[in-house]
Amino acid sequence: MAQQALHGGSATLTDQEILSIARSTLEKEATALQRLIGYLDDSFVQAVRLIARSSGKVVITGIGKSAIIAQKIVATFNSTGTPAIFMHAADAIHGDLGMIQPEDVVVMISKSGESPEIRVLLPLVKNFHVPVIAMVGNLQSTLALQADLVLNTTVKEEACPHNLAPTSSTTAQLAMGDALATALIRLKGFSAEDFAKFHPGGTLGKKLYLRVKDLSVHNARPFVDSESPIRDVILAITSGRLGITAVLKGQQLVGVITDGDLRRMMEKYPRFDQLTAGDVMTIQPKTIHREALAVDALQLMRQHNITQVVVLNDAGEYEGIIHLHDLIREGLI
Repeated sequence: MAQQALHGGSATLTDQEILSIARSTLEKEATALQRLIGYLDDSFVQAVRLIARSSGKVVITGIGKSAIIAQKIVATFNSTGTPAIFMHAADAIHGDLGMIQPEDVVVMISKSGESPEIRVLLPLVKNFHVPVIAMVGNLQSTLALQADLVLNTTVKEEACPHNLAPTSSTTAQLAMGDALATALIRLKGFSAEDFAKFHPGGTLGKKLYLRVKDLSVHNARPFVDSESPIRDVILAITSGRLGITAVLKGQQLVGVITDGDLRRMMEKYPRFDQLTAGDVMTIQPKTIHREALAVDALQLMRQHNITQVVVLNDAGEYEGIIHLHDLIREGLI
């Protein structure tokens, strides 16, 4: 009985009604984001420039759902080259205010701008004489009126059926945080290589920093001379376990022979004991420089529907092989 009272009973919804609710939610949140574009003004520009020239960090605070959004914005800032830290508005007055330093910028997030914790915290933060940026949905609130800069995240209505649960408002806060982060990326000249430094463990980071040489160095380096008999070719491919061998003339790469080339040879020639590597090799094989990104090797394989690419050094000489399996093992596929 208590559970029924808590939930007010359960409604019976058709599949179409459920989809209708979902569409309505997304439409309301999309409308909120569209309105957000019109709120962007000189305050946003000043906020971006203020954060960019700060020699300290960005301290982002909030309460309730806004605190969760604040944590996400902190994570985005940190991963894109803007040092940031989260300070819970309720914990701030119990010692966490100590994380604020004179060079910092404080961003306070609140839908109403009148939450008790925010009202208590605001004058305490201002005592540090640091810039305060308000991300707020009520421009007449205490927070908005006392902040140095205001980022307007007003929403007409929440997507919640009762217009109560933070939905559209938190979506607007999240998007405004992303807008700040992306503007800072461009303003500070934060590059893909910089991004990789902060994401070395994930697939995304590997795509940005993992190079061909990092993978090919662990593989065998099979090769034969262009005059080598087919028996030596078969042994080289077998021992290398890469399904391929390079064909050299001196130090010059002149071709490759793959498992597929051997099968086609057997179909074409009734006898092949007199053939040499030069007779069956594929000339002008696909190659890649050792310093190229591994993801570029993957693109080359996909483009030409192959599973191996020959790796060359700075002098254009044969250095090894990178295989599709290397890329799979690293999670690039």
